[in-house]
Amino acid sequence: MSVPQVSTPSIRYTDLAVAVAILGTVVMMIIPLPSFLLDMMLIINITIAMILLLVTIFIQGALEISVFPSLLLITTLFRLSLNVSSTRLVLLNGYAGEVIEKFGTFVLAGNPVVGFVVFLILVIIQFIVITKGAERVAEVAARFTLDAMPGKQMAIDADLNAGMINEAEAKRRRKDIQREADFFGAMDGATKFVKGDAIAGIIIVAINVIGGFIIGVLQKGLSISQAALKYTILTVGDGLVTQIPALLISTATGIIVTRAASESNLAEDLRNQLFNYPRVLQIAAGMLALLGLIGLPPLPLLSMSGVLFFLGYRLSKEQKESVVAEMEKAQEKEIEEIKKPENVISLLDVDPLELEMGYALIPLVDTQQGGDLLDRVIMIRRQCALELGLIVPPIRLRDNMQLKPSAYSIKIKGVEVAGGELLIDHYLAMSPGYDDGSIGGIDTKEPAFGLPAKWIPSQMRDQAELAGYTVVDPPSVVATHLTEVIKSHAAEVLGRQDVQTLLDHVKQSNPTVVSELIPDLMTVGDLQKVLAGLLNERVPIRDLVTIMESLADHARMTKDPDIWIEYARQALARQIVKPYLMPGTNQLNVITLNPMLENKIREAIQQTEQGSYLALDPMEVQIIANKLVSEVERVTQMGYQPVVLCAPIVRLYFKRMTERVIPQLVVLSYNEVGMQIEVQSIGMVS
Repeated sequence: MSVPQVSTPSIRYTDLAVAVAILGTVVMMIIPLPSFLLDMMLIINITIAMILLLVTIFIQGALEISVFPSLLLITTLFRLSLNVSSTRLVLLNGYAGEVIEKFGTFVLAGNPVVGFVVFLILVIIQFIVITKGAERVAEVAARFTLDAMPGKQMAIDADLNAGMINEAEAKRRRKDIQREADFFGAMDGATKFVKGDAIAGIIIVAINVIGGFIIGVLQKGLSISQAALKYTILTVGDGLVTQIPALLISTATGIIVTRAASESNLAEDLRNQLFNYPRVLQIAAGMLALLGLIGLPPLPLLSMSGVLFFLGYRLSKEQKESVVAEMEKAQEKEIEEIKKPENVISLLDVDPLELEMGYALIPLVDTQQGGDLLDRVIMIRRQCALELGLIVPPIRLRDNMQLKPSAYSIKIKGVEVAGGELLIDHYLAMSPGYDDGSIGGIDTKEPAFGLPAKWIPSQMRDQAELAGYTVVDPPSVVATHLTEVIKSHAAEVLGRQDVQTLLDHVKQSNPTVVSELIPDLMTVGDLQKVLAGLLNERVPIRDLVTIMESLADHARMTKDPDIWIEYARQALARQIVKPYLMPGTNQLNVITLNPMLENKIREAIQQTEQGSYLALDPMEVQIIANKLVSEVERVTQMGYQPVVLCAPIVRLYFKRMTERVIPQLVVLSYNEVGMQIEVQSIGMVS
């Protein structure tokens, strides 16, 4: 339920004042204004124009004055209504107030022709130079802003997936991008108001001069020279009073649409960017001095040369002093940090995942050298989220001078778990199962799965692919190895804070499931044990709602995490079994256990207060493992993926008993195989 916003009296009065002002602007075109009120309105017009120009100079970004397109329309309408009111007074009374008369008298200086020419030049400058330029820049800015929106959105998504920003920051950035596109799109249309205003100013001046001349001669009996002088003064004064504010607002429009995003205002940007190169000022000073010495007017040239040389000298000295001061400040800060007792705390932090590389592999990360490993790491985190439902923490990439130049190391919580070596200018060609000797290269093993492979030069890539080899580049080798390590150690990567993050996400759409299970029936730590047990056998935890519903149904009956894991597997039975079915069928080829062996394992299960364990004689375990290895090798040679099917109570203990021998062996229970699945036994362990 949304809470209605309560408007304060000041806000209500402001809204009312703006509405009245806009309606009054339209009414001014119809109702004649007295000259003293017109004077006040003209001064207000000039004041608004000056304020807008100064605001555009001091703001840091265009979105700080996002109301500017609407202001352009309002100020243009206001100026046109003043033009109508002043024209009415000029033609009716031959007098439009002191402001218009003083402006006209001051500019004409007794010569109507000169004053009129100055006014025309002013209008031409505004119309052709500033207004046309601002209109074109606004049009291009709107087009490029809209074209750049998808790229900016993708960059925000990449930063969010990489963990560099949170959801709130991503939402704020997306909103800023939308506002920026709306602003420049509105500015593209609003500049048309300024262009139309300039055209209208020229037309109104012509009407005032011609109409005033006719009225003065024919109706008021003035001579031709008197009519020309009087109405030219009034017309030029009226034009200046309205066109000067128009020129200021046109300049403000040009400043807004030509400014890029900056962390400072226009004055600071000019000082920091234009006068940040002392050598440029000194060279310019030398050129001006040379021009003054070869015959051009020496006084202004040498004076400006001296000013530039002095500025260049002062800036050069300040920059040197600033560099020295920054170095001293950095050294002092470093000494203070070393002396602080809290400095040791940062050394205790351990990164969940690290990828360390030798210096020869740095080009894989450096985007300026064409490296795309950072983008691949982002895709790995997305892939693990989609396949396993696991939130992979940010992976820290760093160089390590202690490694071999072409070596890399993958660490989990500061401990190396895998590594390898790459040839940066070669490709890795993996054998199709035979090697006829036609492909030469450096023999090696694919680091992720230990398959036989060769490092081949880039020019042999096409030849190797034609020979049936699978050819990959070095970044793909690292990315594949890193992905496999994360999947193999997903149970270690998943922490309690990650589980809490998953719970917070589920609570948004399924609050009942979370509140029923946590904390009454299970703790976050208990749920972490269950999810880690599933991930340890590569069972996806993406369907967390189903897992939690299953745990909520059985958590009251037992407190054994192993039994919880089995119930969760049964709830996920369909997605667990599906990858092992024969393509296009419901047939599942399995290796079964001899009933006597199952019964022996069942009798060896010991229950304690701390949990359950399997108490089998080590010699018997070795015999079972040898039988299993031979059966798995036979099934693999037949072209089938080895899958063991056994009783539910035996499944977990048989898996633990054999995982040291065959770590990736898939062990299913009868309760995980649906009625619609056709089970075909292709072997037995006895």
